Amino acid sequence: MKTVVLSGGVGAARFLTGLVQVMDPRDITVISNTGDDCEFYGLRVCPDIDTVIYSLAGMANPQTGWGLMGDSFQALKELKALGCETWFQLGDRDLATHIWRTMMLRQGQSLSQVTRTLARLRGLELTILPMSDQPVHTVLETEIGRLPFQEYMVKHRFQLAVKHICFEGCDQALPAPGVLEAIADAKRIIIAPSNPYVSIGTILAVPGIRQALEQATGKVAAISPIVGGNAVKGPAARMLSDFGQPVSPLGVAQIYQSFLDLMIVDEKDQALLPEIRAMGIEAVSTQTMMTSLQAKITLAKQVLEFMQ
Repeated sequence: MKTVVLSGGVGAARFLTGLVQVMDPRDITVISNTGDDCEFYGLRVCPDIDTVIYSLAGMANPQTGWGLMGDSFQALKELKALGCETWFQLGDRDLATHIWRTMMLRQGQSLSQVTRTLARLRGLELTILPMSDQPVHTVLETEIGRLPFQEYMVKHRFQLAVKHICFEGCDQALPAPGVLEAIADAKRIIIAPSNPYVSIGTILAVPGIRQALEQATGKVAAISPIVGGNAVKGPAARMLSDFGQPVSPLGVAQIYQSFLDLMIVDEKDQALLPEIRAMGIEAVSTQTMMTSLQAKITLAKQVLEFMQ
């Protein structure tokens, strides 16, 4: 059964690690956020795409969820000695991915083509699509001014209040080839447990994608990235608060309400199910914390069962 997953970084990668164990990976299409993409030292870095690929290839650093297991940082030390800022951690082996990607892009390949090849070179059978081949940059209006997402997230450790989110370049962007077709053909569409504003929200901002979800014939489900009033990882809880939304799965459901059929929340938030159902959205609870491979597999199985 054709399944589409809208994906951010670490949370989505964890869920996908379980999903590929319980269904044919060839039936999975991942639509990845690229609003976090940035350029460091002249190289194109795609953090969310790389986190998913590294995780599914069994290469990711298990402690952080991003970067490569056992990587070293000698190049970064030399760059620092040369006066470069090194707050964004790029390991020596990780740099090879970014060098190769930049080479391919400069030779005229699209980001879709490069991503497809990279996934195959890493031994993956599922399809990974960037949300767009055109550059879109997530920029945050904060208490200290405008910041690219990675500066807000990594350099400032998401400790700044956010007043507004801009998706620069979005008006000129098109969904990457295959994105709208995958959504239209899918029997199941799963919104991974990713930040609804700056991971999934960026994907939805690309013209045509939200409308495709609203018109989809397949069932659309979302896994809440908020558990017990806190984000599992990253700034989602702080952003919900900054924008006046409930810091709970209810706030996430409100963001997705125009296309969402089913909300999957953690057992800690079971009391919210009636409120979500009152919005016209099915809602169920289960254990959503993916603390082990078995937990990832179990959640993936349950999500597929809930969507039948």
